[in-house]
Amino acid sequence: MNQNAESQTDLSNVLVAASIRADQWRQLNATARQWATQGNGKLRDACAGLLAHVQRIEHCWAYPGERLLGAVREALEDGDAPLFARLVQKVSSAILSGDYRRDEQAWDITEAPDRAVLDALPPDITGTQDKPYFEVLVVTPSDPGQWLRAKDEMRRMRRPDDAFQYAVVHVGSFEDAALAVMVNTDLQAVILVDGFSYNSRHDIPDLKEFLGRHLTIDKDEIKPGTLATSLAAQIREYRPELDLYLLSDRSPELLAGSDEAAPMRRVFHHVEEPMEIHLAILDGIKDRYETPYFDNLKKYALRPIGTFHALPIARGKSIFGSNWIRDMGHFYGTNILFAESSATTGGLDSLLEPTGTIKRAQEAVARAFGAKRAYLGTNGTSTSNKIVVQAICKPGDIVIVDRNCHKSHHYGFVLSGAQPYYVEAFPLTQYSMYGAVPLRTIKQALLDCAAGGKLDRVKVIDLTNCTFDGHMYNPRRVMEECLAIKPDLTFLWDEAWFGFARFNPLHRRRSAMGAAAALTKRYRSKAYREEYEAWKAKRGDRDLTDPASLDEHGLPDPDKVRIRVYQTNSTHKSMSAFRQGSMMLVWDDDFHQVEGPFEEAFFAHTSTSPNLQLIASLDLARRQMELEGYALTMRMTDLALKIRSAINKHPLISKYFRVATPEDMIPAEYRESGLKDYGPPNSSWGAAADAWSGDEFALDPTRLTLICGAAGFDGTQFKGLLAERFDIQINKTSRNSILVQTNINNTHSDAALLIKALADLSREIESRLSQEGAVGQQVFADRVKSLMTDVPDLPNFSRFHDSFRDDPKGVANEGHMRPAFFMAYEEANCEFVKLGSEEVDKRLRDGPEMVSANFVIPYPPGFPIMVPGQVITADTIAFMRKLDVKEIHGYHAAVGIKLIKPSVLAGRRASSTQ
Repeated sequence: MNQNAESQTDLSNVLVAASIRADQWRQLNATARQWATQGNGKLRDACAGLLAHVQRIEHCWAYPGERLLGAVREALEDGDAPLFARLVQKVSSAILSGDYRRDEQAWDITEAPDRAVLDALPPDITGTQDKPYFEVLVVTPSDPGQWLRAKDEMRRMRRPDDAFQYAVVHVGSFEDAALAVMVNTDLQAVILVDGFSYNSRHDIPDLKEFLGRHLTIDKDEIKPGTLATSLAAQIREYRPELDLYLLSDRSPELLAGSDEAAPMRRVFHHVEEPMEIHLAILDGIKDRYETPYFDNLKKYALRPIGTFHALPIARGKSIFGSNWIRDMGHFYGTNILFAESSATTGGLDSLLEPTGTIKRAQEAVARAFGAKRAYLGTNGTSTSNKIVVQAICKPGDIVIVDRNCHKSHHYGFVLSGAQPYYVEAFPLTQYSMYGAVPLRTIKQALLDCAAGGKLDRVKVIDLTNCTFDGHMYNPRRVMEECLAIKPDLTFLWDEAWFGFARFNPLHRRRSAMGAAAALTKRYRSKAYREEYEAWKAKRGDRDLTDPASLDEHGLPDPDKVRIRVYQTNSTHKSMSAFRQGSMMLVWDDDFHQVEGPFEEAFFAHTSTSPNLQLIASLDLARRQMELEGYALTMRMTDLALKIRSAINKHPLISKYFRVATPEDMIPAEYRESGLKDYGPPNSSWGAAADAWSGDEFALDPTRLTLICGAAGFDGTQFKGLLAERFDIQINKTSRNSILVQTNINNTHSDAALLIKALADLSREIESRLSQEGAVGQQVFADRVKSLMTDVPDLPNFSRFHDSFRDDPKGVANEGHMRPAFFMAYEEANCEFVKLGSEEVDKRLRDGPEMVSANFVIPYPPGFPIMVPGQVITADTIAFMRKLDVKEIHGYHAAVGIKLIKPSVLAGRRASSTQ
């Protein structure tokens, strides 16, 4: 992404406005120093131009504020280069280091910076216990000339015992407020003072176009007298975590009870109670800052407790008093030992039957993640998936499921007795990976079940969003079109890698809970009922299970549709939680029907001795994301875009390595917008946002598929090389790629480490090839060809053997996997055939059919190429024979493929349980 100030006349890149802002101040700082040392008139003009760019949206932040910014402008106007340089350096340093959050001198126009830009350690480590800082947006009709005095008055209300401190940003219009909410990640609260105008008073030519991409209401749609409440609704939609307060002289006691005031935390009668407003703001932050379980765990660790329960490690006496493991205590410290217990009393609460702090923590999670209910998991999302599958499925239920989903789903079907109907994702053969399942494929499965008289048995659609490789579904569209066919379907969205998506508006539109909220609002509206009636009248009496409806965007009946959505997320994968920390989020209109089975499944899979630190870390992860998730997720997206650009535009690196684009990863028929890549010259972020709203699939920019095959490395080899030589850790690989995942933990230094490693390796390859003769160069070319061109075709799921199907002649392809799985428990039921043997080829050609007795999952690519009861076909065998990976779960080369004997299957009926 081009960070040149001249390119920032377009607000399309305001997704990363905070980053751009810091870059612009640093550029201004460098130019100001040149002016101060050289005294060049052209440099003064350059400073004036850069300051104009900086000031373009500077009114959206509290710092540096009117006084300091005014002093900067005055120094420029007076031609005082040394003073201008000192003031600009002061502001630039404070923005970069965050000093304005904790140092009053950063706001003082008489002070100049006299220390390094960056602290060596964060404040809490250096011993400075600072109050958390945030900013409050005040949208007011008052004269801008009064804003500075109003800020000073609010500042004087600070008290020593306030737990937090804040600064105020004033704007005077709907447009300026909307822009500030989008770009200022420090904002935590908004005060709306009735009477402000709609149009911005600033000259920002592209502001209206930018806001139009992100707001869901037009100026003409706002009714007279509802500007403040309309703005509140838009803010709630864009950044739902913000606290909203309304100051009105329109009978606030009546307004407070209306639907208009529903998004508001409190309604005040204008400004008659300034201290109450101040206290309300702090109280709102306290509610989100509070971590019920963690707070109590800290108190528990300080108490002098005698432990007579089965956990010797608690309090640490067995460790610090030991001659042999005392180093464990030195390494982990005392707190983790003092905060351990197997008791559920003293406020620690029980994860299995929460009534206190865990219950409150789960309620806070539900609020933060936009769910109706939330459950905490301490065995990872593998267990969370099994809990949900077992809770919402019973024996005989049909589940339409992505064959490439995580193995925990497949094992969940074995446990629950549900019958999977496997549907295939579109293949990305060149990378030996699959994408996501097309909506048409899912609807075809529903129609096939309807044709076989089994639609009533289809209970769940189970999909992974986003996929390991970053393919994001359009959950609103998927659920709407499927609910049109069967209005009581339940959806399980495995968002293990996508839990962070709730916290920025771009990713949220592709999340399960975001879709559940949007569809609930849509189907309850008068406008939707009118849309549905018009659509129904136009299409006549034709049944939606008619094959002709396959390519039709159907609409669910608002009187019958139920929103039943479950989302699992691996909190530890994208947020600040310990390993194995997971969450189960629920938005189910009929949860009363599921609550009992859900609790039973939760009891079945949850340890009676859960790790207290995991629970506490989930509590803290929620706090962080609710208070700064918007900033963190925007920042990690910005970083991912910069890495993409740096690799793909580098003249040397791009010869051997490149990051796959949306065009590479998503076939054109699923990218209706035509989006090919992120960032100029391919697209603006505005165009990307439009694509995310409408396209069937979109690619999460924070998940970068780095193609390494052109450098002669397979994914596993390259993963090991990065770890051994450059201390870069990677998780997922494919035949010719690795997955680089940016998250809220990454920094620009991390990005530089990766780019430097790729540059060094590219130079080494160039040097080696230049020194080798034609033979060596041909060897390299052959290696690249084997990785990038001669790739094996990806096998689709074939079918379940007839003995595991209710209707072997039917088009629906669901099967009884549970009995096939347990058949393998009896050694007499099974046989083995060597993968490379002639017997395999003979049975493929002449029979009898080979039927898998277990799951076979190669890593990579990480999806099951065989499941219990599946007929093994030639393409699956060909794929396995071409695999060059060392890790294949469920397969041991020394004994071969595990099969169910044909004699055991002969005459067996699908309804059999043995």
